[in-house]
Amino acid sequence: MFQSLSALPADPILRLVAEYQADTNPRKIDLGIGIYKDENGDTPVMTAVKKAEQRILDTQASKKYVGPTGSPAYNAAVAELLFGAELNASLNGRRVTVQAPGGCGGLRLAAEFLKLANTDATVWVSDPTWANHVPLMTTAGLKIAKYPYYDYTTHSVRFDEMLSCLKQVPKGDVVLLHGCCHNPCGADLTLAQWEAVRDVALAQGFTVLIDLAYQGLGDGLEEDMAGTRLLAASLPELVVVSSCSKNFGLYRERTGAMTLISESAAQTATATTLIAASARAMYSMPPDHGAEVVQLILNDPALRSEWDAELTAMRDRINGLRAKLVAQTRTAGIDRDFSFIQNEKGMFSFLGVNVEQVQTLVRDYSIYLVDSSRINVAGINDANVAYLADSLAAVIKG
Repeated sequence: MFQSLSALPADPILRLVAEYQADTNPRKIDLGIGIYKDENGDTPVMTAVKKAEQRILDTQASKKYVGPTGSPAYNAAVAELLFGAELNASLNGRRVTVQAPGGCGGLRLAAEFLKLANTDATVWVSDPTWANHVPLMTTAGLKIAKYPYYDYTTHSVRFDEMLSCLKQVPKGDVVLLHGCCHNPCGADLTLAQWEAVRDVALAQGFTVLIDLAYQGLGDGLEEDMAGTRLLAASLPELVVVSSCSKNFGLYRERTGAMTLISESAAQTATATTLIAASARAMYSMPPDHGAEVVQLILNDPALRSEWDAELTAMRDRINGLRAKLVAQTRTAGIDRDFSFIQNEKGMFSFLGVNVEQVQTLVRDYSIYLVDSSRINVAGINDANVAYLADSLAAVIKG
């Protein structure tokens, strides 16, 4: 039966990784895959994570199952990180947080739950959105539609068009929003825009799903949550999927969560049984190691302080690289304003060059990025930023 199968094309980012690794150019730059890198191009294990892991090694007495909903200590710690102590307490029984195998696992778990809630639901995603949003939703049987989001000419959010579109979204559909550090464009909503989205959601009755993969990498752990917390405090229903891959550096540990807020504690209790059943059917139990690391860090004042300082250094470095790249484009004599890159948030931005220019950067300069011109800002460092800007100048001037 397997003879009838046809191979799928390689994932564009994974293909770039392979090409980058095979490239012998000593000046090569990887701006493709979305992982944090330090000044040396490494993705180190955070010191707080190492200390938490050592504590686990020294004290863990069992490897028994944690159950389909995961570790209660982890779920409670994540919920408070997301919403803050006061808001989290006010949600009380209306909120449930369920551990998931990474952000992707959380999104798929959310998709399965939303499909159960409304078999005809359409999920509205931003144009553009993270590439994996669509397959994660559609493989659960949900339909996809797009709302306008990013203007490639002005490098800003097309908010009037976005809001106009959301005013047409019916009750029973789902609107997927990026909580902060929009992937792939880096252009986030202002608090006033979040308020406008809230008002439309209340008027239309659609359900909001927030993908929160980068808390702490935009403006700060608290600041990055302003929009999500506004909606959590205002809407009768909300789904939030969060990930610890980026802000704890736990990429391979697959540590995430799905949080549901319902109109009543009774609805949330019912929903929890359905979410647990979906988890059991898909992967049975979530992996424990990363979740144990996170809950230890968040619940230990010394470890939390150390982690917060490390995360702050990562955030400051990314924001500093944005400023350096913009300054270097001016030094390189590019007659184009790249200041939008400095104003955007998180790890990603579009360079704003066309496909042919992207391919020239890859082929002739060993600068690896996807055809959309999305770059991982954390792939830049002091040693390569001038080469990147000079190469960009050569390609643009043609």
